[in-house]
Amino acid sequence: MKKNTKKRWKVPDDRSRSLGFDRIRIEDESRKPRDLVQPQAERAMLVGICLPGESLPQAQEHLDELDMLARTAGAQVVDRDLVAMRRIDSATFIGKGKVTEIAEIANDSQADLVVFDEDLAPAQTRNLEQRIGKRILERSGLILDIFAKRAHTKEAITQVELAQLRYMLPRLSGAWTHLERQKGGIGLRGPGETQIETDRRIIRDRIRQLKKDLEHIERIRLTQRTSREKTYRFALAGYTNVGKSTLMNVLTGAGVYEEDLLFATLDSTTRVLNLGFRQDILISDTVGFIRKLPPDLVASFRSTLAEIREAHCILHIIDLASPSVQDQIQEVERLLAEMEIADIPQVYVFNKVDAVDDAQVIEWARRVYPDGVFISARQHIGIDKLEDLLKQKVMNSRKTYSIKLSNEDGKTLSLLHQVGEVLRMEASEEGILIEVRMLEIDANRLDIELFQQ
Repeated sequence: MKKNTKKRWKVPDDRSRSLGFDRIRIEDESRKPRDLVQPQAERAMLVGICLPGESLPQAQEHLDELDMLARTAGAQVVDRDLVAMRRIDSATFIGKGKVTEIAEIANDSQADLVVFDEDLAPAQTRNLEQRIGKRILERSGLILDIFAKRAHTKEAITQVELAQLRYMLPRLSGAWTHLERQKGGIGLRGPGETQIETDRRIIRDRIRQLKKDLEHIERIRLTQRTSREKTYRFALAGYTNVGKSTLMNVLTGAGVYEEDLLFATLDSTTRVLNLGFRQDILISDTVGFIRKLPPDLVASFRSTLAEIREAHCILHIIDLASPSVQDQIQEVERLLAEMEIADIPQVYVFNKVDAVDDAQVIEWARRVYPDGVFISARQHIGIDKLEDLLKQKVMNSRKTYSIKLSNEDGKTLSLLHQVGEVLRMEASEEGILIEVRMLEIDANRLDIELFQQ
């Protein structure tokens, strides 16, 4: 009789909910996860932090972003507070007086949880829960929960679960019995081993298995990328919800899911971009960035982000209508530098120009980024100019080579016409002298001797 391998899910206890995870996988990986439907939206109070050296308007923008994250996660935001910090309190992060104030606001608004815009130490989280009397959630936990809801493919599900478990491990408090496996876990407990030690061992074992799964997936991706090494590649990168997927669909008709949500898509998509060249040009859409993206999440998504690392040119998509446009640009630049790919040529693509009310914003962007392109992907504004620029990028990457073929080598001559632009041909009894302009990647794959001019 065939054994039922259906994947099982269990609703976490209050402690795991305080870390921001509504669904914990506890058994087989062979089936796609299902979201558990909550009877009603949880009521959330948001706490923004204005750190020393940070301006209040900037902190307010960050709180607005936290608000959008909370609503994307399905919470009902019932109150908000912005805390101006002079120093960080080691016990509660925000200080005793502010803790009392937030506890009163949370009680008055009947909040179920309090969400902080900064990452807290595990001890700080426990202290805040005890003194406020509500579940405490950090920004990173909120982002991880959104990623868990958005993950649909095997790769994305594995990446998110690995990041979740890495995040959970230092935050265990002993109330994690729901993580026990139904088979093989309880009977293996050693003498005198506490429940929290058992839970940690279960999580570490699961992390090791997920790493192996991702290594296997990454080997498959590497094979796919190797087959594309001889093709010029663009990659879309940018802050979340700036319109990357919409632009991908406009340029290629890829049919990528698009919606006005944070992290609407997590999986990278690669399609052929038709720019009128004889050879294929590829373009990849990748997961969006956000301020304070959890490091474990970046590490888990390294195979997905490799599409950016191996591109010949990055299209940095920017939401020009966002009030935080400058911060978003800087954050993406910082993350690209952190990934050690800041040296790849970039094209700055300012999207949503149709939604910009202040003409000075466009003037600022044109002055600071004179080579930028201004478009509206949804309204198909400026797409022709963008495609012309992409064509020029490909053209500029082509080099002129000279080659001498025998008069009988018609196969190579035909191939040169396919992959490049033949500029000159001189035939003689000794052979054919050809000058051809083509991509360096095409020149490298030809098994003939070329001389670059």
